[in-house]
Amino acid sequence: MFVLGIDPGLTTTGYGLVRSGRVIEAVAAGVIETDPTGATPTRLYELHRQLSALITEHGPQVMAIEQVFTNRNRHTAIGVGRAGGVAMLAAAQAGLAVYEYVPTMVKAAITGDGAAGKEAVQRMVARRLHLADLPRPADAADALAVALCHLQSLMAALDRRAAR
Repeated sequence: MFVLGIDPGLTTTGYGLVRSGRVIEAVAAGVIETDPTGATPTRLYELHRQLSALITEHGPQVMAIEQVFTNRNRHTAIGVGRAGGVAMLAAAQAGLAVYEYVPTMVKAAITGDGAAGKEAVQRMVARRLHLADLPRPADAADALAVALCHLQSLMAALDRRAAR
């Protein structure tokens, strides 16, 4: 399974591509940034353009995305929601299924603690993907964590089916 993990944001969207096989490996990770002084439609277009190019370049099978759960800052939540919608649109245009995970589920799957901090997530992502260094920036680490969460969820579902 080849998963594109997304940590959406209007200013910074993290992405992480993870492939499972004999071992689970990180293929690529990084961020897509848009100009915070730019017009929102232009920023959304740029995010869509870059995500579509990333999907075309790497050819993932599915997208796993962190879902907006709650946010104290309504303006930030709206931007994250818009960015997430653009990411899902890019996935749908490429024929990819999209799976959404709330942040607490991602953190629990990766660290065992749904309230884990960013550094704990970075450390566990690095450990699970056998990376020499912590993945940076944090948005890229979060996107890798979302992809790993999806792979873990798939394995758990397969185990449940096999147990029946």
